Amino acid sequence: MQLPYLKQFPDEKGYFGKFGGSFVPEPIMKAMEEIDVAYNLIAQNSDFIAELRKIRKHFQGRPTPIYFAHNLTKQYGGAGIYLKREDLNHTGAHKLNHCMGEGLLAKFMGKKKLIAETGAGQHGVALATAAAYFGLECEIHMGEVDIAKEYPNVLRMKILGAKIVSVSSGAKTLKEAVDSAFEAYLQDTERSMYAIGSVVGPHPFPKMVRDFQAIIGIESREQFLEMTGELPDFVVACVGGGSNAMGIFSGFIDDPVELVGVEPLGRGTKLGDHAASLTYGTKGVMHGFDSIMLKDENGDPAAVYSVASGLDYPSVGPEHAYLYSIQRTKVATVSDTEAIDAFYELSRKEGIIPAIESSHALAHALKIAPDLKGKKILVNLSGRGDKDIDFVVEKYGYKEN
Repeated sequence: MQLPYLKQFPDEKGYFGKFGGSFVPEPIMKAMEEIDVAYNLIAQNSDFIAELRKIRKHFQGRPTPIYFAHNLTKQYGGAGIYLKREDLNHTGAHKLNHCMGEGLLAKFMGKKKLIAETGAGQHGVALATAAAYFGLECEIHMGEVDIAKEYPNVLRMKILGAKIVSVSSGAKTLKEAVDSAFEAYLQDTERSMYAIGSVVGPHPFPKMVRDFQAIIGIESREQFLEMTGELPDFVVACVGGGSNAMGIFSGFIDDPVELVGVEPLGRGTKLGDHAASLTYGTKGVMHGFDSIMLKDENGDPAAVYSVASGLDYPSVGPEHAYLYSIQRTKVATVSDTEAIDAFYELSRKEGIIPAIESSHALAHALKIAPDLKGKKILVNLSGRGDKDIDFVVEKYGYKEN
């Protein structure tokens, strides 16, 4: 009997087919091995599982609901549009799903401090929340561009007790924040745990973050069957690093459901104007893992851009690269303009203000829905847009209906 997909991948060395692995300096390699051993131990521990379930129910507010977007469905006149409401998860996004798991793991390992990067700030807020919950120190590295763009989340992190490290090198966005956080972690591996914010990085993080985020897919599958009596025809999620997408895809990966990852096309197809790694990238290693990445003329990680701070990353999780390579998932792209239009559509038509990241997934659903009459689309609404409203209004104004 063939094992379910999630039991087969990754292998013991952290590979999803030819993608994944661990390419880090020796001190970090030892730390990653320590995390891997600890995670495999507690993942089998009924006390850990029970504690995580308690946290999810009584602290995070899970399960989050699925909502049928009746107004958008009526307006676009084709497929039924459903939203998995991760924006209702405590702190306003899916990120807390793995941050509480990573915090619990750090506590089990006797660590005193959590270190991480953040782009849109949702991972930083979630990790600062987890650190406060578990009584740990917290240090968040964030690019200067994103600090200015996502300032409400910066204030939230500070209120929660986190130390914010402003990163002024390079493009001053997510890639540079990851570089900075790794350097800080290298100086303090004994006391600290690096809590990676997506399904990226060296093994075991792509697996570990996916496993913690899989609760989205587990809930979604059960809820959708209960609501409609059948599975969705399409599951759509935005992809930067890809944690929210792997979370919801995990619930349907063995089912006859089309899984669509939506990448940011930004301003256009020219290198430097987008962050569509799977669409335009090639195989390469960065930040300790082998995946598909956007490269410059020297083969180094290329400059990338997206209106969504959480999506402007020049690579993608190795599991996404593998699933796309075997044609289990499909990839679409959405421009800045399309994402902002979807941001306003959901706000005005359903009374839900989405994160700009999530708006990419919604934009694709709205694009394909008219031609899919009788079908059902489930969109992972991975976060709420409170963090984005100042930026959106300043740059785009109040769009008329």
